[in-house]
Amino acid sequence: MSIASNIQEINRTLTPESKLIAVSKLQSPESIMQAYEAGQRRFGESRAQEMTAKHKVLPDDIEWHFIGHLQRNKVKYIIPFVSLIQSVDSPALLEEINKSAEKTSRLVPCLLQVHIAREKSKFGFTPDELKQFMQEGSWKKLGHVRLHGLMGMATFTDNMDQVRQEFRLLRHLFEEIRSGYFSKDESFKELSMGMTGDYQIALQEGSTMVRIGTALFGVREKGE
Repeated sequence: MSIASNIQEINRTLTPESKLIAVSKLQSPESIMQAYEAGQRRFGESRAQEMTAKHKVLPDDIEWHFIGHLQRNKVKYIIPFVSLIQSVDSPALLEEINKSAEKTSRLVPCLLQVHIAREKSKFGFTPDELKQFMQEGSWKKLGHVRLHGLMGMATFTDNMDQVRQEFRLLRHLFEEIRSGYFSKDESFKELSMGMTGDYQIALQEGSTMVRIGTALFGVREKGE
């Protein structure tokens, strides 16, 4: 199947509230253009310099989402054009994003990444750290970032019941944070969860963004 037909197939499975983020890391500009020509506009990258290089040669109306672990010294490269930073995994990173955004007079949308998986290799706030961070309130003073929701990755496992439980935990956290701190802020509405192997479960559990690479572009030697 072609990239265009893969996009059509995935879009047919989405809910009215959900959006496809095409994970284009390690993909060539030519492959990305195939997806673009099929109507895809949101692309996810996990390396700042790779995303910056692609931004320079691809259409201006692409929405670039940063979805990987973002080092603070790389923030400055993506701030001028990034549409959404999905992987804010610490207060220090959010502060660095705010500082760089202030220099470019931008208001940068962000998602807070929550560690819901059992794998220690994944990044993010623990649920308790997230609640403490929100309650402590320093984020309210950051005038050049806006929190739009939460992001998380489930454990890489064949146990779909465990995956569902982890997604459900994230959805409950999202609802708790939204009702507690953003009840009057309509921009806090994104719950990014679900990848190629588990996105249908994520949609059932309330995901508004699914991050899909392999099912769209095909299998790569370096994985998704």
